[in-house]
Amino acid sequence: MIHRTLGLVDYVATFEAQKAFTAARTEDTPDELWLLQHEPVYTLGLAGKPEHLLVASEVPVVKIDRGGQITYHGPGQAVVYLLIDLARRNLKVREQVTLMEQAMIDVLAGHGVTAERREGAPGVYVRDAKIGALGLKISRGCSYHGLSLNVDLDLAPFLRINPCGYEGLRSTSLREEGVTVTTERVLAQLASRLTDLLERDYPLSPR
Repeated sequence: MIHRTLGLVDYVATFEAQKAFTAARTEDTPDELWLLQHEPVYTLGLAGKPEHLLVASEVPVVKIDRGGQITYHGPGQAVVYLLIDLARRNLKVREQVTLMEQAMIDVLAGHGVTAERREGAPGVYVRDAKIGALGLKISRGCSYHGLSLNVDLDLAPFLRINPCGYEGLRSTSLREEGVTVTTERVLAQLASRLTDLLERDYPLSPR
């Protein structure tokens, strides 16, 4: 498993890089985790409805090919893209979603924050607020896109949307929950936990 730390990067360029990486993969291409933060951007999934953007602003809106509705990315949010060959790991999409949620729950627990899943609403929640989101695209049996966990970011842009299509859904962050930690540290923790879960439960196998 290769970990790539990309820093603060433009969304569109990173999106195009994920697609190019996935299109060029072979049976021997190692899986990768890309660890990064994004410049401010709203992303709108395949089923995304423009009306879920409640207030127009200077933040760009990018239509993309993952599932789901609208969400926000910005500095202070830990983003991990999972470029994984599902077939080679005998990994189903639902299992990958559960694994991503579990990694976020485990990392949050390490900071004293209790989080949970919600039936029918992918992501991770602290009481009535969403703290972690996820979305995937599967192409040629391989995944890209991934997860985002709110660490220390301005939450105001979430007030301009119905996050993930849910009217009135509140957003929170580690900082809002009283935890002081760098986004870089959380990214490293997420990468470590994701790798542990993948290698333990879905080790590589020959095609």
